Amino acid sequence: MKVAILDGYVDEPSCLGVPPYVAPYPRYVYGMLRHFGVNPRYFTIDQIRGKELDLEKFDLVIIVAGIAVPGKYIGGNPLSLKDLKNLSSLKVEKVLVGPITLEIDDKDRRYLEEFYEIVDYPFERKLLKLLSKKLKEDVKIVKGRDFINRFAVLGAEVVKQHPDFPYVICEIETYKGCYWRKCSFCIERFHKLEMRNPEDVIAEIKALYDNGVRYFRLGNQTDFFTYMADFRYEIPKPNPEFMKGFHRAIWENCPRIKTLHLDNVNPKTIAVHPEESREIIKTIVTYQTPGNIGAMGLESADERVVRENNLCATPEEVKFAIRLVNEYRSVGYNGLPCFLPGINFVIGLKGETKRTFEKNYEFLKDLLEEDLWVRRINIRQVKIFKGTPMEKVGYRNVVKHKKYFKVFKERVRREIDREMLRRVVPIGRKLTDLRCELRKGRITFARQIATYPILVGIVGEYERNTILDARVIDYGRRSITAVPILNPNTAKLFQLEAVPGIGKTLSGKIVANRPYGSLDDLKGVLGEAFNKVRHFFEI
Repeated sequence: MKVAILDGYVDEPSCLGVPPYVAPYPRYVYGMLRHFGVNPRYFTIDQIRGKELDLEKFDLVIIVAGIAVPGKYIGGNPLSLKDLKNLSSLKVEKVLVGPITLEIDDKDRRYLEEFYEIVDYPFERKLLKLLSKKLKEDVKIVKGRDFINRFAVLGAEVVKQHPDFPYVICEIETYKGCYWRKCSFCIERFHKLEMRNPEDVIAEIKALYDNGVRYFRLGNQTDFFTYMADFRYEIPKPNPEFMKGFHRAIWENCPRIKTLHLDNVNPKTIAVHPEESREIIKTIVTYQTPGNIGAMGLESADERVVRENNLCATPEEVKFAIRLVNEYRSVGYNGLPCFLPGINFVIGLKGETKRTFEKNYEFLKDLLEEDLWVRRINIRQVKIFKGTPMEKVGYRNVVKHKKYFKVFKERVRREIDREMLRRVVPIGRKLTDLRCELRKGRITFARQIATYPILVGIVGEYERNTILDARVIDYGRRSITAVPILNPNTAKLFQLEAVPGIGKTLSGKIVANRPYGSLDDLKGVLGEAFNKVRHFFEI
C-alpha cells in the first residue's frame, strides 16, 4: 500500500508543530506505518497547496492537523477548513486525525465525513487499531503511554523528508495529560495522565539525533517539572535527582546537540515545591541551552476568573514562580538569558469583566517595577471546544469584551513588551546562530532555532537558511532590528549606515578606503569613532 502523511501542523497547549517545529504526531504515524512494513512519504501542507494531484498516486493519505491555540506563524501556514474542503476532491482514501477533530462543528463534520475517515482526538491508539485493520495485520497495544515508544523510534527517520531539514526542532513528549484537569477551557482534560519511560524518551532523542536532528524541545507535556515526580501529593513533588540524571543521559547519548529547550512549566508546582523546583531550575540552566523559556499559564490576574474557571495557580503564585526563575537569568553564549519565564493570558473566560483587563495590565506593570523579566507574553482569546465547561458559555465574553481585548493587547505590546526586550537584549548585544527565513526588501527576518525565539529583522539581503550573528540596534513591539557582524570590505553601504554611530559620512569613507587588511586599517579611517563601533566588524 502506498501511504502519504500530510502534516497540516498542530498547535496545542502542550505541543507545537508549525515549522520549524516538528510535532511528535506525524513521527508516531510514520513509525506505526513502518511497523506494518509500509514505507510512507511525508509532505507538509505548504508543499502541496495548489498541487493536490500529487497525492492521487497514493492509496491512503493520513492528515494530521489542529490549531487549538492559534498564533501568528512565519514558518508555515497551518491547514484550514478551506484546505480540507479543497482536498476532499482527492480520489484516494483519506484519514483525518489530530486536535482539528475537536474544532469542526456538527455541520462541517457531516460534510467532511463524506470524504474523510475521522479519527477523534486523542487519536494514537484508535489510529493504530484502524491501520491494523486496513493492513490486515494484528498488533498488540500495551497499556499506558509506553505503547508509543516503538513508533517514536521507528518514526525518527521521517524528519529527513521535512522541507526545512536539518533546520527543524523536534518536540519531545515525556508524558501526556495534566494532573490538574480542571481548567474550564483546556483540551488537556481529554488526555489520561500517562508517563513515558525515561530510557525510551532518550532512545527517541538518540534516534532523531542519529538521523541528523540537532535541535530539541522537551515540549509535549503540560509541566516539565513534574516529569517522573511524586504524585502522592495533590500538586506533584518534583524529582531533582531524576532530572539531573535524565539530562546527563541526553548529553551522553547526543553530545553535539545545538538546542535543548523546554516549553510548559506550571507555576503552581514552583510555588508549592520551591526547593525542589530551585534544584530543577539549576539543572535546566546547567544542561539545557541558553535562550530557554518556561511558558507559565497565568491565564488571568483576576482572582474571580481564577475561581470560576478552576485555574491552577493564583496571580501571587505565578509572581512567586517568576521571581524564582529570574534568579537564574544570567546571559549565555548565544546572547540570551539562560532561562526566563513566559506568561500566557486567555481572554473570554467565565467571570471576566472590564476590571479583569485592568488587573492583567497591573500584574505586568508590577513585573517591570520589580525588574522581573519575562521573555514572552502570549495573549489569546479563548477557543471553545466540545466537552469542556466553556462550551456552555461559548464566545459570549469574547464578543462582549472585544473592545477591552484590543485596548489591553495594544497597551501591552506598546508599553510592556518593548521595555522587556530592552532589558532582555540591550542595544549592542550580540545574538548568534540566527537562521534567515524570510526576506522583505533590504530586511531579512531571522530567528534562532529555539523555543519561542525572538524575531530579528536583520539589515541586509540574505538567502533562506543563511546562519548569521548580529548585534541589536533597535526594537519593535515584539521583535528587534539588528545589524549582522560586518566585513568592512564587503558590507553594503546601507548596512554600514545602519550601524549606530557611523552614519552616511563615515560609511562613505569606509567604502572609499577599501580594502582593509585588518581592523587596525579600519581604525585609521574611523578615528575616535572606531572604539564605539568596532564590535560590529570583523575581517
